[in-house]
Amino acid sequence: MSCYNSLNAQQQFEGASPDAPFLFYAVDMKNAHAASLFSAIVAAPFGAVGIRTEAALLQELVYLPPSFDAKAASDALAEQVALQVSRYLDDPDYRFDLPLPDIGTAFQRRVWQAIAAIPRGAVLTYGQIAKQLRSAPRAVGQACGANWFPLVIPCHRVTAAGGLGGFSHHDDATGFHVGVKRWLLAHEDAAGYR
Repeated sequence: MSCYNSLNAQQQFEGASPDAPFLFYAVDMKNAHAASLFSAIVAAPFGAVGIRTEAALLQELVYLPPSFDAKAASDALAEQVALQVSRYLDDPDYRFDLPLPDIGTAFQRRVWQAIAAIPRGAVLTYGQIAKQLRSAPRAVGQACGANWFPLVIPCHRVTAAGGLGGFSHHDDATGFHVGVKRWLLAHEDAAGYR
């Protein structure tokens, strides 16, 4: 499960009235606590990217809302990851080269491998990936949502047959995560998302 999932309650506070100082204090405290979970946080046009490193491996990348401030890297690997994330945000053709742990089920790894093969600017549907793997679209969607390394394994390049689809186990068409997916596809100049 992504660290961001534990922060979903924070999103509920973002629309709070200015007459509710306690709620804003709660958001600030929650963000401060959440920020401490990350080895670095990189500002992004859609908000931020949280980076978690441990044991000389990238453990997780997390999309964070704009209420999170950038955070300097706490170790050399986090600094390397932050630099590569920044390079990708500047140049969608940038290719990541990062040490990742061997995680996920055999099926998830097959899905992630298929996603990693999708070139920048292209999209495939959950159904197309499922057909390649002789599986079902819903199973592919679940594996996409279980991706600990978005951007590195570009799950945003997988869409629903009838439109954008969900993202990171979120499917609210006006929500933060789907907005990130739209931004990433436009950044990569994907047809229909420019």
